[in-house]
Amino acid sequence: MAADSVFSDLSRMIEQVGKDKGIDRQIVIDAVTQGLLVAARKKYGTYREIEASYNEETGEVELFEFKEVVTPEEFEDELIEIVLEEARELDPDVQLKDSIGIRLEAGDLGRIAAQMAKQIITQKVRDAEREIIFNEFDQRKGEIASGIVRRVERGSIVVDLGRTEAYIPPREQIPGEMYRQGDRIQGYLSEVRQTTRGPQIIMSRGAPQYLEKLFEVEVPEIYDGIVQIMGAAREPGQRAKVAVYSKESTVDPVGACVGMKGSRVQNIVQELKGEKIDIVPWDEDITRFACNALQPAEISRVFLDEDNKEMEIVVPDNQLSLAIGKKGQNVRLAARLTGWKLDILSESNASAKTAESIFNLMLLPEMNETMAQNIFQSGFGSFQALADADIEDILSIPGYEEQERAEKLIQDAKGLIEKYSQEGMEIPQAPKATVEAATGDAKSQADARLKEELAALAKEEGNEENTDEAASSEEGEAQVVGASEETAEAAPETEEAGAANENEVPPAPVEEPVMEEATKE
Repeated sequence: MAADSVFSDLSRMIEQVGKDKGIDRQIVIDAVTQGLLVAARKKYGTYREIEASYNEETGEVELFEFKEVVTPEEFEDELIEIVLEEARELDPDVQLKDSIGIRLEAGDLGRIAAQMAKQIITQKVRDAEREIIFNEFDQRKGEIASGIVRRVERGSIVVDLGRTEAYIPPREQIPGEMYRQGDRIQGYLSEVRQTTRGPQIIMSRGAPQYLEKLFEVEVPEIYDGIVQIMGAAREPGQRAKVAVYSKESTVDPVGACVGMKGSRVQNIVQELKGEKIDIVPWDEDITRFACNALQPAEISRVFLDEDNKEMEIVVPDNQLSLAIGKKGQNVRLAARLTGWKLDILSESNASAKTAESIFNLMLLPEMNETMAQNIFQSGFGSFQALADADIEDILSIPGYEEQERAEKLIQDAKGLIEKYSQEGMEIPQAPKATVEAATGDAKSQADARLKEELAALAKEEGNEENTDEAASSEEGEAQVVGASEETAEAAPETEEAGAANENEVPPAPVEEPVMEEATKE
């Protein structure tokens, strides 16, 4: 009776399961057939040859036991053999050595076997459902999905996506975000894995790809393919950089991403909980691209090492902290965006490094400063680097295009290394005065710019004071005296700024009105 309840009305059950779970009908039929076959073998044993098949007309799974037709003399085992007379009662056309199928009743399987069949069917249907879910989300990998927060397990957010659940591990979350049960959340489907417990879906809110997908949703030009995102780098919750490129010259890629009054990018910033986003134009020239990536810092010059994908970038002294960013954030994101190693130097440090390299190269015999400059600008900062260089690289240095001269330069460098090694001497370093002089050039330029700005500011203040003095003699007297005192207190320590202040407010015009009033009294 138990088996009858399990396998009754199979046609309706198969249709219902296929409709509810979205599983193909044939998969459900195979699961039911295999479940019934396992249950039959559990009852009758595996020695007997039993097969199961689904009858489309009756909507039932039929069990058949197959036996070989033999003569009475050959009959030995009733479990696998049947005599010819008995076989012909079932099928008149049967012949010796044929295999005849004898139908078994599913109701005779018993409660335990029926329960086993039910478990197998349930497991097969569940496996099929997991496979469908895996294939569905595997095709959606790389897209944005949204769901409801169900719970938080060991720091991971469990998101209900409808038919299955997804996980946002701590490393894929934006630091500082807090979600409660029932909150709506969205993320990037970064990974879909098939495990023994079913498909495991990993969502991310901290991946650079999530930022790119958000721009694709917000910016129609990106969705249409007019503007392309060439790369993105993020430090989730703090700052991000996005490189964009336009296929059409009439479309500004940065402006398209920013939107009218920043409306497009602000929507993305709100979704990322206030994360600052720098949108920079992509350039095929890696040097220009690196300069764009380091915005808003100004770049003085760039030195490339294409073999090692390294870049040395020189910035003005007052731009060094801006180029590096808070805790190195700006240059770190720029390096991720470009894929190059970036080394930021101030002009004073770069000048000192250049002076040291020139001094080192001039240790070579018959080397002058001009040739040392040419070698340094070709990418060789020491004679040790020349000793390890290939002849083809030396031939590219101006003045060393001849094979013989290039080979001599390499030999001189190797000989110099051997000389210092044999004598046990340290390689001489550039004198401190030389380095300080090179550093001082950059510092003096910065100081000069500062003095010019202070002088211009003092001149503007002086013009405003003279205008007020002409308006009223009594008020002018007080203002001129007050301005003189303020100018004396605010005057820069540099001689140039002091001279500018003296020229702007001469002492004679201030004293004459005071003397005249004193005489009248």
